[in-house]
Amino acid sequence: MELNEWKKMLIPYEQAVEELKIKFKSIRNEYRKLDEYSPIEFVTGRVKKISSILEKAKKKQIPINEIEEKIEDIAGIRIMCQFVKDINKVVELIRNRDGKDLKIVEERDYIKNIKPSGYRSYHIIVLYPVQTALGEKEVLTEIQIRTLAMNFWATIEHSLRYKYNKDMPEYIQQRLIKAAEAAFILDQEMAEIREEVLKAEEQFQAKSNIVSDIFSNIHNLYNGGIEEVGELYQKFWELWEEGDVKKLEEFNRKIDTLAEIYGAQKLM
Repeated sequence: MELNEWKKMLIPYEQAVEELKIKFKSIRNEYRKLDEYSPIEFVTGRVKKISSILEKAKKKQIPINEIEEKIEDIAGIRIMCQFVKDINKVVELIRNRDGKDLKIVEERDYIKNIKPSGYRSYHIIVLYPVQTALGEKEVLTEIQIRTLAMNFWATIEHSLRYKYNKDMPEYIQQRLIKAAEAAFILDQEMAEIREEVLKAEEQFQAKSNIVSDIFSNIHNLYNGGIEEVGELYQKFWELWEEGDVKKLEEFNRKIDTLAEIYGAQKLM
């Protein structure tokens, strides 16, 4: 196949990569515009170089005329996430598009089924339709979904394999496996820290709402001339210093009841 023929063949793949990058970046931006947490941190994409395609075809004994049908990652999209749980959310986002603007061909979970090298990632092979001058064409595209830590490890591992021309020393491979495990432990640790932070934020918000209700009720009682307002303020500050949310909730219910009684008396 001549160079111009290769270039012509790869145009739809380049188009698929650009369109999918835009789509996934748009999803990320939509979350952010709504001030919601985005499971997508950032998106990259590439089309394999001709030399890499030929190398893979030779390795897998794929005839030139069957390359497009049998090499699934000529077009590649990589979606990076902050946490492992985010990977599942992105996978669901893609599954929800199945049969609409893409078709899922296969899913490969290398997070549960870790490769011997230590590689972790979630791969989804899709058929993506692009509009060409000759009409619509479906191209195979590989979508890789991984955490930032997984991506860091995979980038270093790929670089080392290239450096050693795929003849990496055993001791380096063993250290890479240990590093992959360390990266996964880091992912888990960061996820646990995030959960603790989210819980703390929820508790703080709940406490803030209770305090706001208490102050509103006390203020209303003060405007109504209730003599016990000073005592109520004193009791509130005592409970605040204790920091017990349940006691604050109970105190707020008592003030609510007092406000209801006072309101009923005013209507009599």
